[in-house]
Amino acid sequence: MIKFFRKIRQNLLSEGKTGKYIKYAIGEIILVVIGILIALQINNWNESRKQSSTEREFITSLKNDLKEDKAFIERVIELNEPRIEAYEILNSNLQNLYNNDRKSLDSLFKIYFRSQRTFYPISGSYESAVSGNQITVFRNKELVQKVVKLYNSTYDRLIDNGQILDERWAFLSKKYSYERRTGKFREMEPEQLTEFLDDVYHHFKQMKWYLESLKLATMEIDKINTEK
Repeated sequence: MIKFFRKIRQNLLSEGKTGKYIKYAIGEIILVVIGILIALQINNWNESRKQSSTEREFITSLKNDLKEDKAFIERVIELNEPRIEAYEILNSNLQNLYNNDRKSLDSLFKIYFRSQRTFYPISGSYESAVSGNQITVFRNKELVQKVVKLYNSTYDRLIDNGQILDERWAFLSKKYSYERRTGKFREMEPEQLTEFLDDVYHHFKQMKWYLESLKLATMEIDKINTEK
């Protein structure tokens, strides 16, 4: 093709048709520019198509992760909520139960001191998009903002407060290991019972706040998962 155009130019010059040569040269330049623009447009279209495909794959993977996160959160809430009622009974009636109904007291203790679970999210899809810097060019900016808030704010706070809750749980578990091991209250003086309630109170307040935060996180997850 290049040889063909060169031959035409040479013929025009040899025939002394300078005006026609100039017009031809301009036309040739225009054709080259059009060709470049078409090639750029095709390249941009291919890149846009690839980007759209990458974004769809990210959203699909992300929503699968969030479905698992929500199921995990609901399980954590389900395991911890019975502790709320158990604590309220202990807090209002510990002395009476200790003196008159040890069997009920031991049952309440077992409910409150069952194994604890805290939530840690699945973050593979999100971290992959962030590390590859893909998330910054996704078109659905509203969805991206919700996702970034969930992972960088909501989840980070949940992890931090879950660690605090685990620390308070470890303290309780160690201090009252006899009760956990035997399932029965040791003999305690009134001031020891008060100390027990104080210890449980600090764990309970952290746990209650943590459960409320988990419920709010599920609302954020639902908003993301309902996005088209």
